[in-house]
Amino acid sequence: MNKIIFIVLFFVTMGTATVFAQTKTDAVLVAKDSLKSNDIDPLTPAKAAFFSAVLPGLGQAYNKKYWKIPLVYGALGTSMYFYISNNKNYHKYRDAYKSRLEGYVTDDLAFLDNNRLIAGQKFYQRNRDLSALVTLAFYALNIIDANVDAALIQFNVDENLSVKPFIYPNDVTLKTNVGLTLNYNF
Repeated sequence: MNKIIFIVLFFVTMGTATVFAQTKTDAVLVAKDSLKSNDIDPLTPAKAAFFSAVLPGLGQAYNKKYWKIPLVYGALGTSMYFYISNNKNYHKYRDAYKSRLEGYVTDDLAFLDNNRLIAGQKFYQRNRDLSALVTLAFYALNIIDANVDAALIQFNVDENLSVKPFIYPNDVTLKTNVGLTLNYNF
């Protein structure tokens, strides 16, 4: 089972890297064109969030941020791997404890007493639940990232808007003052 998960994650990562390598120049050209355009679509962040909710990483592809897709699947895949592993070990300890209560002793955990089996169950159950929360957090982070990235693409970042430091002498104390000015050129 672990080998299958590893193989699936490997092919997803390699496929995403291939798509990224092929469309890298197209994404740069599209991003430059969208920054120059004065058209702002208020539904773009909502679309990106919806796409990421339907299929993790699809919102990042919608935003032309292909390099984030392996990060999304790596985070979700790793947390799912730990969930599956902890769930498997939890059931292993639980089944061994139940069979011991019925009078049967399993071979793989025969060296543990009942208290250790209960402690192992609690340990793996807590880690399983934590892995499920981390998986949900990464899923939510995927949606939030797609939404915020789509909203930030629409911001005006041309040369007319600038923040410049400004140093001027104080007439009263004759010391140098430092300020920050926000300039917008029409």
